[in-house]
Amino acid sequence: MTVATADLYDAHGENLRVMAPLFRDYGGHASFEGAVVTVKVFEDNSLVRSALEEPGQGRVLVVDGGGSLRCALVGDLLAGLGVKNGWAGILVNGCIRDGVPLSQLAIGVKALASNPRKSVKRGDGARDVLLRFAGVRVNPGDYLYADADGVVLASSKLD
Repeated sequence: MTVATADLYDAHGENLRVMAPLFRDYGGHASFEGAVVTVKVFEDNSLVRSALEEPGQGRVLVVDGGGSLRCALVGDLLAGLGVKNGWAGILVNGCIRDGVPLSQLAIGVKALASNPRKSVKRGDGARDVLLRFAGVRVNPGDYLYADADGVVLASSKLD
């Protein structure tokens, strides 16, 4: 990413949604950006896997895990799928696991925390839906910018 979120805010503040500063960096890229794909799940990462198995085309997967801290929704294997398939990043309103190997992968990953417990696999959840967490709404197709300062969303890619 060539533009910092603080600079984007200075230039486009009225057109941005700024997420509450809840997320920590876990991936190998602290800065990332891309068009948003949304997944809403609760302690079940089946839809996360199916999304990351698809061509990412530089997009960002935003996972609303309901803020659960009881299990991880993304680990090094799923993030590795994201790298292999061209995803720019993953933002999780929930937990990751495998923090050390995740930090070595060429992908941005932000989440609330790390938890060694894996999720269940029932196939529950919804994809490409409006999400609301961290004080903002996240629409499929929004454009997400993330760096060490935080996460901002725009309705489309900013010039």
